[in-house]
Amino acid sequence: MLNIQSSKYVPLVLIFVAISYLLLVLFIPAIAAFYEAFHRGVEPFFLAISQTNFLAAIKLTLIIALIAVPLNTIFGLCAAWVLARKRFKGRTLLMSLIDLPFSVSPVVAGLMLVLVYGRNGWFGSVLEQIGIQIIFALPGMVLATIFVTLPFVAREVIPVLEEMGSDQEEAARTLGATDWQIFWRVTLPNIRWGLLYGVLLSNARAMGEFGAVAVVSGSILGRTATLPIFVELAYKNYQTEAAFGAAVILAGLALITLIFKEILERYTHRKTSH
Repeated sequence: MLNIQSSKYVPLVLIFVAISYLLLVLFIPAIAAFYEAFHRGVEPFFLAISQTNFLAAIKLTLIIALIAVPLNTIFGLCAAWVLARKRFKGRTLLMSLIDLPFSVSPVVAGLMLVLVYGRNGWFGSVLEQIGIQIIFALPGMVLATIFVTLPFVAREVIPVLEEMGSDQEEAARTLGATDWQIFWRVTLPNIRWGLLYGVLLSNARAMGEFGAVAVVSGSILGRTATLPIFVELAYKNYQTEAAFGAAVILAGLALITLIFKEILERYTHRKTSH
């Protein structure tokens, strides 16, 4: 009897612990950021986010995402198809390498790029002689973003391709379809939701990345400061309205990502259940 009564309270205790944890690490900090951004009214918020440096940070963040996400989408599709369809020596190693950005600190990734492409790096002097600057410029920030978002598309598409199998592709090839026709009319329709989900995650991480980009950017306001870097610099310069305003914009982007993620999951579940 005692055990039965005790077991009734276990789920309640676990729910209480989970909700308390989420409140402490997620909801209360998020509410605090919104409060600091709007507690003096809406006008200071819009004044803060209309600064030239803030607009430059938004523009740079979008440019980096627009370059990095499509490149990683193409790479992720190619890598996923090879890993799902082919069995070869080194396959496990290749999968581990794709997952490497999950285990390497973004700051370490930024330092690696500096060691390779910096002025005193392996290729730095050669690149400098031909007038190409990677570190403390847009190319270095794009490379850092590509590194940290590398696994997302491949990791979402590989399970879908493995579940789909190769029977439909082989049947299409037997009927005379070209490789492009097979990809466009057979493979892509089956993997489209996994692909969209991977692109969505990759885009969210690209816009919110701080560590790796901060190392290779130089963090110059108005020039090489993305939105997360702008938040840090504005806060350190006691521009709290601007810092929390930018943080709210980032939180809004994350919220939009979650909404799209939920829509995709519901749609995919509905499609697979029919």
